[in-house]
Amino acid sequence: MHNFRWKISGVLLSSLLLFTATAQKKTIDQKVDSVLSLMTVEEKIGQLNQFNDNWRATGPVTVDNDKFNQIKNGQVGSLLNTLGTERTRSWQNVAMQSRLKIPLIFGQDVIHGYKTTFPIPLGEACSWDMDAIELTARVAATEASASGIHWTFAPMVDISRDPRWGRVMEGSGEDTYLGSKIAYARVKGFQGKSLGDTNSVMACVKHFAAYGAAIGGRDYNSVDMSDRTLWEVYLPPFKAAVDAGAATLMNAFNDINGVPSTGNKVLLRDILKGKWGFKGFVVTDWGTIGELVDHGYVANDYQAAQTAITAGADMDMESRCYKNNLAKLISDNKISINLLDDAVKRILKKKFELGLFDNPYKYCNPLRETNALNNNNHAKVAREAATKSIVLLKNEKNILPLSKNIKTIAFIGPLVKEVKQNKGFWDIDIPGADSSFIVSQWNGLQNKVGNNTNLLYAKGCEVDGDNKDGFAEAIAIAKQADVIILSIGEKRDMSGEAHSRSNINIPGIQEDLVKEMLATGKPVVVLINAGRPLVFNFTADNAPVILYTWWLGSEAGNAIADVLFGDYNPSAKITMTFPRVVGQIPFYYNHFNTGRPVVNEEDHVYKSSYRDIPSTPKYPFGYGLSYTTFGYSNLQLSKKKMAKKEKIEVSFTLTNTGNLDGEEIVQLYLRDKVSSLVRPIKELKDFTKLMLKAGESKTIKFVIDNEKLSFYNQQLIWDSEPGEFDLMIGASSEDIRLTDKFELVN
Repeated sequence: MHNFRWKISGVLLSSLLLFTATAQKKTIDQKVDSVLSLMTVEEKIGQLNQFNDNWRATGPVTVDNDKFNQIKNGQVGSLLNTLGTERTRSWQNVAMQSRLKIPLIFGQDVIHGYKTTFPIPLGEACSWDMDAIELTARVAATEASASGIHWTFAPMVDISRDPRWGRVMEGSGEDTYLGSKIAYARVKGFQGKSLGDTNSVMACVKHFAAYGAAIGGRDYNSVDMSDRTLWEVYLPPFKAAVDAGAATLMNAFNDINGVPSTGNKVLLRDILKGKWGFKGFVVTDWGTIGELVDHGYVANDYQAAQTAITAGADMDMESRCYKNNLAKLISDNKISINLLDDAVKRILKKKFELGLFDNPYKYCNPLRETNALNNNNHAKVAREAATKSIVLLKNEKNILPLSKNIKTIAFIGPLVKEVKQNKGFWDIDIPGADSSFIVSQWNGLQNKVGNNTNLLYAKGCEVDGDNKDGFAEAIAIAKQADVIILSIGEKRDMSGEAHSRSNINIPGIQEDLVKEMLATGKPVVVLINAGRPLVFNFTADNAPVILYTWWLGSEAGNAIADVLFGDYNPSAKITMTFPRVVGQIPFYYNHFNTGRPVVNEEDHVYKSSYRDIPSTPKYPFGYGLSYTTFGYSNLQLSKKKMAKKEKIEVSFTLTNTGNLDGEEIVQLYLRDKVSSLVRPIKELKDFTKLMLKAGESKTIKFVIDNEKLSFYNQQLIWDSEPGEFDLMIGASSEDIRLTDKFELVN
């Protein structure tokens, strides 16, 4: 009897081993098909639903007290806003009670760091340092994945020319070429060597598409633009992210030319999944399927679900439209089961690639979580990224860098001793974690000067409001110092999603405090903390030193101190044009010339200009100073004429002409002089960032090929046209140091 049982067990074991071996030989697509064949329609629909956890909402709250049973019944494919290995494991346990035990994907807005917080993306973009940008995304992925997260809703790659839009802080600025490079780097950083590595997360590129062109800079607003502008300016960063292997994309809230993005078949099926061959899946932004009704594009949620699934939106974030309507749409023959299967297969494939079918808990290791969130090397990465993001806008009389022998510093302003403010918008509050790892600006300066320098402090005023009661103390403190450092700007939540502003001046009475500090006659260094370009004309015109510090993250204080005292020579350059007044917005460097361009500011009558202000920006795209200076010389082109299949090599000499080692971001711009369509006055087509020791020279080389000369013509064909091109190399879009011409011939 025992021998018979053993024989039976042996047969079963052999069969199981054979089945396992066969399964292991299957491709992921075959495995997906195997799972799909076992699923009911209701279980398939379940994979398309993403619910918010009960922790915090990053959109309108949907009251749902039955998440547990819905997950247990296979009616949910993903959760967002679920943090930590303990929490994610508990929900995954529920999913493992479902009939087919299909694991959940956990998503989170890891925008610029998880626990370790890096500069806001717009600030980090000013580093123009692709290696550093990829590295911060890599660290963020390491921490997030160790905390049970599989998927980040980043990077945001929307091009934006309007700083009134609060979400500019999430992107890379106004330039398509630079934005595409950064999009590629961030996807590579988040996803690492391959999906399924336990230190990687899926990227979700957003917001598809053209969300950054919302009319009036008002969040969630409509977008109205030509197809050529869409293809030439706003789509390339998404294409770059897809080329980098992005696992997922997210719909935008806006409509484009009257068609809401979530229901836009041309965007999702024809361009993304068709022309670009995207194999990942598309998730909606929060509730956007249901918002098709509010757009006036459909009459009800039933039609909204039909429109979205037909267009190519695969996963429904929080609207419940798929959950409540897809089964009926199929039974009513309003949609094909093939549409549902395609969406499900895309989602299942990512779950297989993540390794969740093999081990649903592979990202739920508490020890790895503890180690990742307490890795001291991550703080070093954050500090370096923050120093590289600080932009030196002004430095009269070389007040900076400060001497480490300085006796007394007055550190004044409403943001000096703030802690969490330094993290900026879209930071993450880790449940149970304190803020002790965040270095305030005050503590950063204390760490730098030690006991040799006397640090004095006064708040002066609040960020907003008009109470000047603190001015007297600030003035008295300032008069005792050798130098005044004044920290002003926005609060962290004055920019970000749903924080568009019609007035982007420095808030409150902070510039009045600047006036009082300047009146003391002491050297004044102004730090401007912000999530967007602000208007601060009095400070710009009168303060001798200005550092634009954005929101720098958890190492903000140390990074600012490093720059103030010259342990890091600032190299960052702005990636959005800073206007003089709001009335100039939208304002960007690569505009068309018009038939009546302003040649000089004195002759602006009957020109394309404003009568009350100069036509120039306060600070142009690509602008940023250093503690040293750089000379550009000896420009040479390998040829002056090129055919489409040829290339021109451009070389010149860059020399550090100052007394300090420093980095320079060299920018190459081109202009197509005459073409079948009006072209911008200049376009960034290449750049490089390099370190030179004081007095050192290096030869810099760029290559111009047909790709750099091409544009979308009236037929939306990407091609170049023969003719003359201006070549410009410089330190910013306006500070052009070297020029030449060449010709493209047939």
